[in-house]
Amino acid sequence: MAKAPIPEQKARKKNRLLLFVVGLGGLITLGLGAIIIAYSWLNWTYERTPGDVSGDAVVFNVPRGSGLSSIATRLKNDGLIRNADIFKAVTRLRGNEANFKAGEFSVEPGSMASIYEQLANGRAILYPFTAPEGITSGQTVRALDAIETLVDDDPAVPAEGTLLPETYLTPRGMTQSALLRQMAAAQTALIDELWEDRAPDLPFDTKSEAIILASVVEKETGIGMERDMVAGVFVNRLRRGMKLQSDPTIIYGITQGEPIGRRIYQSEIDRVTDWNTYQIPALPKTPICNPGADAIRAVLNPAETDALFFVADGTGGHAFAETLREHDRNVAKWRQIQRERGLR
Repeated sequence: MAKAPIPEQKARKKNRLLLFVVGLGGLITLGLGAIIIAYSWLNWTYERTPGDVSGDAVVFNVPRGSGLSSIATRLKNDGLIRNADIFKAVTRLRGNEANFKAGEFSVEPGSMASIYEQLANGRAILYPFTAPEGITSGQTVRALDAIETLVDDDPAVPAEGTLLPETYLTPRGMTQSALLRQMAAAQTALIDELWEDRAPDLPFDTKSEAIILASVVEKETGIGMERDMVAGVFVNRLRRGMKLQSDPTIIYGITQGEPIGRRIYQSEIDRVTDWNTYQIPALPKTPICNPGADAIRAVLNPAETDALFFVADGTGGHAFAETLREHDRNVAKWRQIQRERGLR
């Protein structure tokens, strides 16, 4: 039969257990204290602006898909932070690792916290791209190739007349496709807004037809004050069932909008295409360019005029006429100007 432990043995075991618990608690407390001290030091270092920090802002690029380690290493190499490991550690501890944005930023030297804030919540440097009014979608896509801050992702050429020409501000690293989508969305928003306030009894029924006519107006005149008048002439002709007889529609049927660099031949005027409005008694099949906002406004609210004809007047503008006889006189004047200038 086993002997029962004597009271002294029980007491020693109890004391050892108590000492173990007290020691473990002390170690845990020391560990927690060390962790708190380390975390406080990390945060202090992260938030502190070094006393010798100075200098101008630095342009810092965050390529699309960059990870925290890559960003921290490059910040260290560029002299914007002193310790990449601390920057990474605090950023992760604060749950901010996924907050960086792609783009190019103007970064002011300062604390690591301020560097993070500028990259995560600051505004990227934007570069302007101006799409000229009246160029085709194919020409627009080619123009994007000259913008070195855009990423060439080999975008498909958008449908003709679906882009709004204006100046767009783009961050470095934006894809060409993304900018084209922005341009298309801008045109959709504009036509939706203007459509509600269009003039009554226009000789077209859809927004697509409005864009087609606007593209013809855009190619006919580059003078802003004339767009309403040119639109008024075309609207009058459509109401009467007359052909538009617009030279740019001939060119589009031949070259899809690329310049021909010469006068139009009679054989080309006589050629039937889906765009040649000397031959078809209606709007072209598609737009012949991307019209600007002013041309779209003009066809939705054209000038009230009785004019049915117009021709170049030699000053960059046009002479308008209500009758064919008056128009023929204006054409004769223009032909004389062409001869005097050696144009054929």
